[in-house]
Amino acid sequence: MLKTYQIIDKKLQEVDEKNAQVYVYTNPTAKEQRFLVEQCQIDEHTLASALDPDELPRLEFEPEHTVMIYKRPKNYSGKDQLEFKVASVGMFLFKDKLILVLAEDIPLFVGKRFQAVNSIKEIFLKLVYNSISHYVEHLRIIHMISEEIEDKITESMDNTYLLNLFSLVKSLVYYAEAITSNGFVFEKTRTLANRIGFDEQNMEMLDDIIVENMQCKAQADIYSNILAQLLDARSSIVNNNLNQLMKKLNVITIWMMVPTLVVSAYGMNVALPMAEHPYAFWMLMGVCLVLVWGVMIYWRKKNW
Repeated sequence: MLKTYQIIDKKLQEVDEKNAQVYVYTNPTAKEQRFLVEQCQIDEHTLASALDPDELPRLEFEPEHTVMIYKRPKNYSGKDQLEFKVASVGMFLFKDKLILVLAEDIPLFVGKRFQAVNSIKEIFLKLVYNSISHYVEHLRIIHMISEEIEDKITESMDNTYLLNLFSLVKSLVYYAEAITSNGFVFEKTRTLANRIGFDEQNMEMLDDIIVENMQCKAQADIYSNILAQLLDARSSIVNNNLNQLMKKLNVITIWMMVPTLVVSAYGMNVALPMAEHPYAFWMLMGVCLVLVWGVMIYWRKKNW
């Protein structure tokens, strides 16, 4: 699917393909991919990389354009079961146009940063800036979900909540890796900014992007460490609770074994003491109670 935009009165407005400056290809068809490779001189491998969620971010220079592939948070759905994933975006910056290639349709030109735009290079940078904001927003959501799970996990020994925490930890690891990889690309972009043709205003925005990305990475690391430690602590607590439960069950079992031993002995079909005594049953019950009471006192003195 193709959407085309043009800068009109410092705003991006959707126009027909003939007058467009920004081309957004969402999950391009084979025909569209062939057009990008043959007419726009985009490398076929690079084009495939823009659609591959496992591709590493990178910055490359072609004769007619600059290529940046970076990682952004993938749209979350309930089917993901609290697992937040990342996706790749390919940006191909030409002198007079910007081509974006991505695997799924997402709102790109939103937020206060796109209330006013002056050039396609500015759009190039603001898209990157928005992806960082997207990461920060997802990190806040992950933090809120983890707090809710913490409240529930203290009242339940169900493994579901532990598995949910594990999914969040896994998501944070992926996010931290993607943010770090993006940071390397942004640093390289800063070093080669003159080759791309960035002006002073673009350079200032690029510096802000690098700083924001570093802060985002630090935040992801903090949340990841907290959740990892919480997961370890909860696992230890669950194991301890299970040990305590098994201890109580063993105590009850031993309590039952003591009177059972006495009763079993007097249940044999042989001649037994007090077999003809009229109060033999109550005497045996008394002996059983005394034995159980004695075991309880012994365990209390041993702090078992």
